[in-house]
Amino acid sequence: MIATLPMYDRPETAAANDRLWGLFREAYGDGPNALSRGGDLWEMWQSDNLLLAQTCGFPYRSRLKDRVTLVGSPDLALEGLPAGYYASVIVAHPRFEGAGLSALSDATFAYNEPMSQSGWAAPWHHFTRQDVRIGDRIQSGAHRKSAQMVAEGKADYAALDIVSWKMMQRYDTFSSKLVEVARTMPTPALPYITARYQKPAPIRNALHAAIDALSALERDTLLLQGLVALPQSAYEAVPNPPKP
Repeated sequence: MIATLPMYDRPETAAANDRLWGLFREAYGDGPNALSRGGDLWEMWQSDNLLLAQTCGFPYRSRLKDRVTLVGSPDLALEGLPAGYYASVIVAHPRFEGAGLSALSDATFAYNEPMSQSGWAAPWHHFTRQDVRIGDRIQSGAHRKSAQMVAEGKADYAALDIVSWKMMQRYDTFSSKLVEVARTMPTPALPYITARYQKPAPIRNALHAAIDALSALERDTLLLQGLVALPQSAYEAVPNPPKP
């Protein structure tokens, strides 16, 4: 069996993720001894051996929804956001502080990858609703790299998953060189999934119990406070953007 929680796994959060997985195994009564780290995510997400993974909303609704089973959505307990939802944060070079979104129309945008809800889909829809064009763009490969590019002057602004951004503010000194310009509207948070043939209820119950058994410090480290059973239709309702 395969288990992987890659989306917010970094050196500072690895121990808390390992603790979450250990508590899940205890509650579920089965599963691999350790989380899988590294390797091809698409291969793991679609494996018949997948017990538990976290993916992104855009890949889920566009390619995975008919190949996997939805387990639930994380409750991030973020101020101003409904349970089970998250948002993107538009961060920029300090010279854009206090400027409106239109000031970015001729600026260079760093995004992590084309099939990212928070890095591409959410900002594209946000800018489109504001009738602001996204001009030159650079693909970075990761939210953290997008933020670093802005901090180093290699790009003017980026769109970051709000959880990733909060972790950068905690752990990465370069985050002090960025200013927050805007936040996008809420969309369903990064879903937990299992293999298509798996029954979701026992896995959901075990994950719920594992999250509840985390210490307050561990939940704060992961910015994870609970589990919400959002329906598949909540993810399907989010429109897909064009390719960058």
